[in-house]
Amino acid sequence: MRTLVLGGTAWLGRNIVSAAVAAGHEVTALARGEAGEAPDGARFIAADRNRDDAFEGLAGESWDAVIDVSRQPGQVRRAVATLGDRTARWVFVSSASVYADSTTIGDDESAELLPPLDGDVMETMETYGPAKVSCEQHVLDGVGPDRALIARVSLIGGPGDWSGRTGYWPRRFAHPSNPEGRVLIPDAPDVPVQVLDVRDLAAWLVRAAERGAAGIANAGGPTHTFGEHLEAVRMATGFAGSWDAAGEEWLAAHDVEPWMGPRSLPLWLPAESIALNAHDLSRAASLGLRTRPLSETLTDTLAWELAEPGERRAGLSDDDERALLDELAS
Repeated sequence: MRTLVLGGTAWLGRNIVSAAVAAGHEVTALARGEAGEAPDGARFIAADRNRDDAFEGLAGESWDAVIDVSRQPGQVRRAVATLGDRTARWVFVSSASVYADSTTIGDDESAELLPPLDGDVMETMETYGPAKVSCEQHVLDGVGPDRALIARVSLIGGPGDWSGRTGYWPRRFAHPSNPEGRVLIPDAPDVPVQVLDVRDLAAWLVRAAERGAAGIANAGGPTHTFGEHLEAVRMATGFAGSWDAAGEEWLAAHDVEPWMGPRSLPLWLPAESIALNAHDLSRAASLGLRTRPLSETLTDTLAWELAEPGERRAGLSDDDERALLDELAS
Protein backbone atom coordinates (compact mmCIF):
# COMPACT_ATOMS: atom_id res chain seq x y z
CA MET A 1 0.00 0.00 0.00
CA ARG A 2 0.97 3.59 -0.60
CA THR A 3 0.16 5.40 2.64
CA LEU A 4 0.40 9.10 3.37
CA VAL A 5 0.54 10.19 7.01
CA LEU A 6 -0.25 13.85 7.55
CA GLY A 7 1.86 14.63 10.59
CA GLY A 8 4.37 11.82 11.08
CA THR A 9 7.09 13.14 13.33
CA ALA A 10 5.35 13.79 16.66
CA TRP A 11 4.13 11.15 19.10
CA LEU A 12 1.05 9.54 17.55
CA GLY A 13 1.97 10.34 13.96
CA ARG A 14 5.41 8.86 14.42
CA ASN A 15 3.92 5.64 15.80
CA ILE A 16 1.53 5.45 12.85
CA VAL A 17 4.40 5.84 10.39
CA SER A 18 6.41 3.15 12.20
CA ALA A 19 3.42 0.77 12.16
CA ALA A 20 2.83 1.36 8.46
CA VAL A 21 6.49 0.80 7.60
CA ALA A 22 6.49 -2.41 9.68
CA ALA A 23 3.41 -3.56 7.76
CA GLY A 24 5.29 -3.18 4.48
CA HIS A 25 3.65 0.01 3.27
CA GLU A 26 5.33 2.58 1.06
CA VAL A 27 5.01 5.47 3.51
CA THR A 28 5.27 9.22 3.09
CA ALA A 29 5.08 11.53 6.10
CA LEU A 30 4.17 15.17 5.50
CA ALA A 31 4.75 17.52 8.44
CA ARG A 32 6.68 20.57 9.50
CA GLY A 33 9.27 18.32 11.10
CA GLU A 34 9.64 20.44 14.20
CA ALA A 35 9.10 17.38 16.42
CA GLY A 36 11.98 15.50 14.78
CA GLU A 37 12.66 13.31 11.80
CA ALA A 38 10.31 10.73 10.38
CA PRO A 39 11.04 7.10 11.33
CA ASP A 40 13.43 5.07 9.20
CA GLY A 41 11.86 3.59 6.13
CA ALA A 42 9.55 6.51 5.39
CA ARG A 43 9.91 9.38 2.94
CA PHE A 44 9.63 12.75 4.65
CA ILE A 45 8.25 15.92 3.05
CA ALA A 46 8.54 19.12 5.06
CA ALA A 47 5.48 21.32 4.71
CA ASP A 48 3.41 23.79 6.70
CA ARG A 49 -0.23 22.70 6.47
CA ASN A 50 -1.40 26.19 7.29
CA ARG A 51 -0.19 27.30 3.85
CA ASP A 52 -2.21 26.86 0.67
CA ASP A 53 0.83 25.36 -1.08
CA ALA A 54 1.40 22.72 1.62
CA PHE A 55 0.80 19.80 -0.75
CA GLU A 56 2.81 20.95 -3.77
CA GLY A 57 5.45 18.33 -2.97
CA LEU A 58 2.82 15.62 -3.58
CA ALA A 59 1.76 16.82 -7.02
CA GLY A 60 0.71 13.99 -9.32
CA GLU A 61 0.75 11.32 -6.62
CA SER A 62 -2.10 9.11 -5.47
CA TRP A 63 -2.58 6.98 -2.35
CA ASP A 64 -4.25 3.87 -1.09
CA ALA A 65 -4.76 5.56 2.28
CA VAL A 66 -4.31 8.92 3.93
CA ILE A 67 -4.12 9.02 7.74
CA ASP A 68 -4.55 12.42 9.38
CA VAL A 69 -4.16 13.40 13.05
CA SER A 70 -4.76 17.17 12.84
CA ARG A 71 -6.87 19.19 15.25
CA GLN A 72 -7.03 22.27 13.02
CA PRO A 73 -10.14 22.47 10.78
CA GLY A 74 -8.39 24.56 8.15
CA GLN A 75 -5.62 22.00 7.77
CA VAL A 76 -8.13 19.18 7.36
CA ARG A 77 -10.28 21.17 4.92
CA ARG A 78 -7.28 21.95 2.68
CA ALA A 79 -6.04 18.37 2.83
CA VAL A 80 -9.37 16.86 1.84
CA ALA A 81 -9.89 19.39 -0.94
CA THR A 82 -6.43 18.69 -2.39
CA LEU A 83 -6.01 14.96 -1.79
CA GLY A 84 -9.52 13.58 -1.35
CA ASP A 85 -9.92 12.47 -4.96
CA ARG A 86 -6.43 10.95 -5.02
CA THR A 87 -6.84 8.40 -2.25
CA ALA A 88 -8.92 5.28 -1.84
CA ARG A 89 -9.31 5.60 1.95
CA TRP A 90 -9.15 8.42 4.49
CA VAL A 91 -8.55 7.70 8.18
CA PHE A 92 -9.02 10.60 10.58
CA VAL A 93 -8.06 10.51 14.25
CA SER A 94 -10.72 12.42 16.15
CA SER A 95 -11.49 12.51 19.86
CA ALA A 96 -14.13 11.53 22.41
CA SER A 97 -14.09 15.24 23.27
CA VAL A 98 -16.50 15.80 20.37
CA TYR A 99 -19.45 14.60 22.48
CA ALA A 100 -21.78 17.13 24.08
CA ASP A 101 -22.58 14.94 27.09
CA SER A 102 -19.67 13.97 29.32
CA THR A 103 -21.79 12.59 32.18
CA THR A 104 -23.53 9.56 30.62
CA ILE A 105 -21.47 6.40 30.83
CA GLY A 106 -21.59 3.97 27.90
CA ASP A 107 -22.69 6.26 25.08
CA ASP A 108 -22.01 5.00 21.57
CA GLU A 109 -21.21 6.87 18.36
CA SER A 110 -24.78 8.12 17.94
CA ALA A 111 -24.50 10.46 20.95
CA GLU A 112 -25.01 14.19 20.37
CA LEU A 113 -21.97 16.19 19.29
CA LEU A 114 -20.81 19.65 20.27
CA PRO A 115 -21.41 22.45 17.75
CA PRO A 116 -18.55 22.63 15.23
CA LEU A 117 -15.91 25.31 15.54
CA ASP A 118 -16.72 28.38 13.50
CA GLY A 119 -13.52 28.99 11.58
CA ASP A 120 -10.32 27.30 10.46
CA VAL A 121 -8.16 27.75 13.55
CA MET A 122 -8.40 26.27 17.02
CA GLU A 123 -6.83 29.02 19.11
CA THR A 124 -6.77 27.22 22.48
CA MET A 125 -7.51 23.78 23.91
CA GLU A 126 -10.78 25.19 25.26
CA THR A 127 -12.25 24.63 21.78
CA TYR A 128 -10.57 21.28 21.11
CA GLY A 129 -13.85 19.35 20.99
CA PRO A 130 -15.63 21.73 18.58
CA ALA A 131 -12.49 21.84 16.42
CA LYS A 132 -12.47 18.07 16.08
CA VAL A 133 -16.19 18.12 15.21
CA SER A 134 -15.41 20.57 12.42
CA CYS A 135 -12.53 18.38 11.22
CA GLU A 136 -14.83 15.36 11.09
CA GLN A 137 -17.35 17.27 9.01
CA HIS A 138 -14.71 18.31 6.49
CA VAL A 139 -13.62 14.68 6.09
CA LEU A 140 -17.14 13.30 5.71
CA ASP A 141 -18.25 16.10 3.38
CA GLY A 142 -15.12 15.91 1.24
CA VAL A 143 -14.46 12.17 1.08
CA GLY A 144 -17.82 10.65 1.92
CA PRO A 145 -18.76 8.17 4.65
CA ASP A 146 -18.03 5.12 2.47
CA ARG A 147 -14.35 5.98 2.12
CA ALA A 148 -13.65 7.47 5.55
CA LEU A 149 -12.97 6.06 9.00
CA ILE A 150 -13.37 8.48 11.91
CA ALA A 151 -11.69 7.19 15.08
CA ARG A 152 -12.95 9.01 18.18
CA VAL A 153 -10.15 8.24 20.60
CA SER A 154 -10.54 8.53 24.36
CA LEU A 155 -7.20 8.55 26.22
CA ILE A 156 -3.97 7.75 24.41
CA GLY A 157 -1.13 6.59 26.65
CA GLY A 158 2.11 4.69 26.69
CA PRO A 159 5.77 5.45 26.03
CA GLY A 160 6.30 8.96 24.75
CA ASP A 161 3.16 10.40 26.37
CA TRP A 162 4.16 14.05 26.26
CA SER A 163 1.09 15.07 28.30
CA GLY A 164 2.27 13.13 31.36
CA ARG A 165 -1.21 11.74 31.98
CA THR A 166 -0.26 8.07 31.85
CA GLY A 167 3.28 8.53 33.08
CA TYR A 168 2.63 10.44 36.29
CA TRP A 169 1.29 7.62 38.45
CA PRO A 170 3.97 5.03 37.57
CA ARG A 171 6.69 7.62 38.13
CA ARG A 172 5.14 8.81 41.40
CA PHE A 173 4.70 5.29 42.76
CA ALA A 174 8.25 4.39 41.75
CA HIS A 175 9.63 7.58 43.34
CA PRO A 176 7.46 8.87 46.20
CA SER A 177 7.99 12.47 47.24
CA ASN A 178 8.55 11.59 50.92
CA PRO A 179 10.46 9.03 53.02
CA GLU A 180 7.23 7.48 54.31
CA GLY A 181 6.22 6.48 50.78
CA ARG A 182 2.84 8.23 50.93
CA VAL A 183 1.12 9.24 47.70
CA LEU A 184 -1.75 11.70 47.34
CA ILE A 185 -4.64 10.40 45.23
CA PRO A 186 -8.16 11.63 44.54
CA ASP A 187 -10.94 9.89 46.42
CA ALA A 188 -12.53 8.71 43.17
CA PRO A 189 -12.09 4.93 42.97
CA ASP A 190 -15.01 4.39 40.60
CA VAL A 191 -14.12 6.97 37.94
CA PRO A 192 -13.68 5.09 34.63
CA VAL A 193 -10.39 5.11 32.75
CA GLN A 194 -9.82 3.86 29.17
CA VAL A 195 -6.08 4.08 28.45
CA LEU A 196 -5.30 3.06 24.87
CA ASP A 197 -1.63 2.31 24.22
CA VAL A 198 -0.40 4.52 21.40
CA ARG A 199 1.22 1.52 19.75
CA ASP A 200 -2.06 -0.40 19.70
CA LEU A 201 -3.90 2.60 18.28
CA ALA A 202 -1.32 3.11 15.54
CA ALA A 203 -1.32 -0.56 14.55
CA TRP A 204 -5.13 -0.61 14.42
CA LEU A 205 -5.35 2.51 12.26
CA VAL A 206 -2.95 0.95 9.76
CA ARG A 207 -4.85 -2.35 9.72
CA ALA A 208 -8.15 -0.49 9.33
CA ALA A 209 -6.74 1.35 6.31
CA GLU A 210 -5.59 -1.95 4.81
CA ARG A 211 -9.03 -3.49 5.25
CA GLY A 212 -10.91 -0.48 3.94
CA ALA A 213 -12.80 0.07 7.19
CA ALA A 214 -15.31 2.91 7.11
CA GLY A 215 -17.63 4.65 9.52
CA ILE A 216 -17.24 6.17 12.96
CA ALA A 217 -15.83 4.27 15.93
CA ASN A 218 -15.02 5.13 19.52
CA ALA A 219 -11.51 3.86 20.26
CA GLY A 220 -10.15 3.25 23.73
CA GLY A 221 -8.47 0.78 25.97
CA PRO A 222 -10.35 -1.63 28.25
CA THR A 223 -12.48 0.18 30.80
CA HIS A 224 -11.02 0.09 34.32
CA THR A 225 -11.99 2.04 37.38
CA PHE A 226 -9.48 4.54 38.67
CA GLY A 227 -8.99 2.29 41.70
CA GLU A 228 -8.20 -0.66 39.44
CA HIS A 229 -5.81 1.49 37.45
CA LEU A 230 -3.90 2.47 40.58
CA GLU A 231 -3.75 -1.17 41.67
CA ALA A 232 -2.22 -2.00 38.30
CA VAL A 233 0.32 0.78 38.83
CA ARG A 234 1.10 -0.61 42.27
CA MET A 235 1.78 -4.05 40.83
CA ALA A 236 3.82 -2.73 37.90
CA THR A 237 6.06 -0.60 40.11
CA GLY A 238 6.30 -2.79 43.21
CA PHE A 239 5.00 0.12 45.27
CA ALA A 240 5.00 -0.74 48.98
CA GLY A 241 3.88 2.60 50.41
CA SER A 242 0.42 3.94 51.11
CA TRP A 243 -1.91 6.43 49.51
CA ASP A 244 -3.93 9.22 51.09
CA ALA A 245 -7.22 9.99 49.35
CA ALA A 246 -8.57 13.53 49.17
CA GLY A 247 -12.12 14.46 48.15
CA GLU A 248 -13.02 16.46 45.07
CA GLU A 249 -14.02 19.57 47.03
CA TRP A 250 -10.83 19.51 49.11
CA LEU A 251 -8.66 19.19 46.02
CA ALA A 252 -10.50 22.02 44.26
CA ALA A 253 -10.10 24.23 47.34
CA HIS A 254 -6.36 23.55 47.23
CA ASP A 255 -6.05 24.35 43.52
CA VAL A 256 -5.38 20.78 42.41
CA GLU A 257 -6.59 20.24 38.86
CA PRO A 258 -8.12 17.08 37.40
CA TRP A 259 -7.10 15.19 34.28
CA MET A 260 -3.81 16.77 33.18
CA GLY A 261 -1.55 19.80 33.30
CA PRO A 262 0.52 21.44 36.04
CA ARG A 263 -0.50 20.86 39.65
CA SER A 264 -2.90 18.10 38.69
CA LEU A 265 -3.79 14.55 39.61
CA PRO A 266 -3.87 13.00 36.12
CA LEU A 267 -6.63 10.72 34.84
CA TRP A 268 -8.99 11.79 37.63
CA LEU A 269 -12.20 13.30 36.29
CA PRO A 270 -14.72 15.30 38.34
CA ALA A 271 -18.41 14.42 38.32
CA GLU A 272 -19.28 16.76 35.44
CA SER A 273 -16.77 14.98 33.16
CA ILE A 274 -16.92 11.44 34.51
CA ALA A 275 -17.93 9.83 31.19
CA LEU A 276 -15.14 11.33 29.08
CA ASN A 277 -13.38 7.94 29.26
CA ALA A 278 -16.38 5.65 29.44
CA HIS A 279 -17.75 5.28 25.93
CA ASP A 280 -19.01 2.15 24.24
CA LEU A 281 -16.07 0.62 22.35
CA SER A 282 -17.77 -2.32 20.67
CA ARG A 283 -17.62 -0.88 17.16
CA ALA A 284 -13.84 -0.44 17.24
CA ALA A 285 -13.50 -3.98 18.57
CA SER A 286 -15.58 -5.25 15.64
CA LEU A 287 -13.19 -3.39 13.33
CA GLY A 288 -10.20 -5.20 14.76
CA LEU A 289 -8.92 -3.02 17.60
CA ARG A 290 -6.81 -5.18 19.93
CA THR A 291 -5.07 -3.97 23.07
CA ARG A 292 -2.13 -5.19 25.14
CA PRO A 293 -2.34 -5.68 28.92
CA LEU A 294 -2.43 -2.46 30.95
CA SER A 295 0.55 -3.73 32.95
CA GLU A 296 2.70 -3.72 29.82
CA THR A 297 1.70 -0.16 28.96
CA LEU A 298 2.46 1.01 32.50
CA THR A 299 5.84 -0.74 32.67
CA ASP A 300 6.96 0.62 29.30
CA THR A 301 5.69 4.11 30.14
CA LEU A 302 7.62 4.13 33.40
CA ALA A 303 10.81 3.12 31.58
CA TRP A 304 10.32 6.00 29.15
CA GLU A 305 9.54 8.45 31.97
CA LEU A 306 12.71 7.51 33.87
CA ALA A 307 14.81 7.93 30.73
CA GLU A 308 13.23 11.23 29.70
CA PRO A 309 14.87 14.38 31.10
CA GLY A 310 13.14 17.67 31.68
CA GLU A 311 10.18 19.07 33.54
CA ARG A 312 6.95 17.08 33.66
CA ARG A 313 3.81 18.54 32.06
CA ALA A 314 1.34 16.92 34.43
CA GLY A 315 1.01 16.05 38.10
CA LEU A 316 2.29 17.45 41.37
CA SER A 317 5.87 18.38 42.06
CA ASP A 318 7.51 16.69 45.04
CA ASP A 319 7.29 19.90 47.07
CA ASP A 320 3.61 20.42 46.21
CA GLU A 321 2.66 16.87 47.07
CA ARG A 322 4.48 16.94 50.43
CA ALA A 323 2.77 20.19 51.36
CA LEU A 324 -0.64 18.85 50.35
CA LEU A 325 -0.15 15.62 52.26
CA ASP A 326 0.77 17.57 55.39
CA GLU A 327 -2.26 19.81 54.94
CA LEU A 328 -4.55 16.82 54.44
CA ALA A 329 -3.20 15.08 57.54
CA SER A 330 -3.82 18.17 59.66
